[in-house]
Amino acid sequence: MTVIVVANPKGGVGKSTLATNLAGYFAANGEWVALADLDKQRSAHAWLALRPDTLAKIEEWTLDVDAPAKPPKGLEKAVVDTPAGVHGNRLALALELADKVIVPLQPSMFDILATQDFLQKLSKEKAVRKGTIEIGVVGMRVDARTRSAEQLHRFVEGLDLPVLGFLRDTQNYVQLAAHGLTVWDVAKSRVEKDLEQWQPIVAWAGR
Repeated sequence: MTVIVVANPKGGVGKSTLATNLAGYFAANGEWVALADLDKQRSAHAWLALRPDTLAKIEEWTLDVDAPAKPPKGLEKAVVDTPAGVHGNRLALALELADKVIVPLQPSMFDILATQDFLQKLSKEKAVRKGTIEIGVVGMRVDARTRSAEQLHRFVEGLDLPVLGFLRDTQNYVQLAAHGLTVWDVAKSRVEKDLEQWQPIVAWAGR
């Protein structure tokens, strides 16, 4: 089983959007996947409750810091959504489970600075230093025409980490999430640009 943790202590950077759509990709690809949620608000699991039964199945994996449940036996992929301000026991549990960590990042100086500190902390983790956990960065809600997007590009170019891709700022994600859907669950013509942007991300996550 491969466990992919989506984490950034900064709130509102698109963690749940990234986690739910990544789980949706694995499900649509015919893999047995579970979605775990370390956020006390359980927004990712609330999204799962909206998901139509006619779509590819995504299991719910309950993670409690004090008594984490084991994932279903035979599971192929698991995606773990984490809360804003993740630290301490929650971060330790996420990293204990993780094979890969995806760090979503928005093109604002506040997000960049907060993420820089987080990536520095991650780099000091033993599993990261040994290479048993891979880390990748995804730019979220990026409009390539803006100056803030230029700042984001400059920042990620200076990281000794792979930049997996950039997802555009679109209402598609908001509208789909309201119905428990992902970009993999609707007609390709509706989300063609988004699917193109996801290709390098899912290639890295799935290998």
